[in-house]
Amino acid sequence: MHKTILITGATDGIGLATAKQLASQGHHLLLHGRNPSKLEDTKTTLSALPNSGALECYQADLSNLDDVVTLAKAISSRHNHLDILINNAGVFRVSQTQTPDGMDVRFVVNTLAPYLLTQRLRPLMNASSRVVNLSSAAQAPVDLDAMAGRIPLQDDFSAYAQSKLALTAWSRKLALSLPDGSPMICAVNPGSLLASKMVKDGFGVAGNDLSIGADILARAALSDEFTGANGLYYDNDAKQFAPPHTDATNPEIAHAIFRCLNALLESHMKD
Repeated sequence: MHKTILITGATDGIGLATAKQLASQGHHLLLHGRNPSKLEDTKTTLSALPNSGALECYQADLSNLDDVVTLAKAISSRHNHLDILINNAGVFRVSQTQTPDGMDVRFVVNTLAPYLLTQRLRPLMNASSRVVNLSSAAQAPVDLDAMAGRIPLQDDFSAYAQSKLALTAWSRKLALSLPDGSPMICAVNPGSLLASKMVKDGFGVAGNDLSIGADILARAALSDEFTGANGLYYDNDAKQFAPPHTDATNPEIAHAIFRCLNALLESHMKD
């Protein structure tokens, strides 16, 4: 059965590779990107694939939380059900590390935006739906003041690793806190140092085959293997479900991250 699947960051890297794989299986893809021309190029590329299903484009800058709300509203206006949300979009090294309102761009794009988008789209999802969050092997203890934009983080890797731990922590916390009938939510490390633009810009290496990441995201989205994965973390380097960084499963730390997220996003969570 063909699914309706939203992929954020679908115009580059693992997101594009995953979109190609899912499009060729005939699924109805909602493609998100920041750059309108790259979005159209992606749609053209995918539509040329054999067996390609329906394709829709949605432009939004995920470093702008108002854009995230607008994106969710646009999707909700056109769809009454969403089978899969793949929160793939992420940033590592950016020229401007602060948003105009003083937030850290790495945290906004990698942690806050996917949480806000998930919460805004939850009414479209049910127990058969899935939320797949792109985590990372890079995870580091979260400075809540940095996540809230009260202090700057100069080191790109530290900011990235903190943002990915925060995402992994809220994935588990939200998954375990929702009532029956809610979507499955899991976090996935797609594989270390894959050949994405982010890896090339951040580490200066070519990286490993992107299909490694695309394959696991497609499996997380569709396979029976992930039916019971609610709240779990899949480590594609180890090729198995595994514990994330201990902070991500520490109840007090995870609760503090969750509380901070909700406080930061309060004004955007409701109309």
